[in-house]
Amino acid sequence: MNPTLAAALADAILVLHVGIVAFVIFGAIAIFIGRTRWRWVRGFGWRIAHVLLMVLIALQAWLGALCPLTVWEQALRRRAGQASYGESFIEHWLSRLIFFDAPWWTFVAAYSAFAALVIAAWFFVPPRRRRDQTLR
Repeated sequence: MNPTLAAALADAILVLHVGIVAFVIFGAIAIFIGRTRWRWVRGFGWRIAHVLLMVLIALQAWLGALCPLTVWEQALRRRAGQASYGESFIEHWLSRLIFFDAPWWTFVAAYSAFAALVIAAWFFVPPRRRRDQTLR
């Protein structure tokens, strides 16, 4: 693979990764803020994707596994001849936004706590299926 293409794909994966992080974090915030204002925060498909993604993230942390997006990005950076997290503008700034240098147990604790919050949101702000929404 061409090193330039590998670097571009690594940047694209990083952008996707940041988008997923934003979806999980801002989605949880939106659920609590918009529970009485925004009908979309109770959408069943959206909520099931949100809770399953967060449970998967917490499970990966408990198993000590890296996110597949991180693995793919790192492999592409090596193929591009780049040091991890140090070459392009996009990669430089976005990686600092979502990657932190901390002991592994802090990530397990943080992901587990956030997964508990997302699961709790399922019960405190329950999703509705389409026919449930028409009953209101």
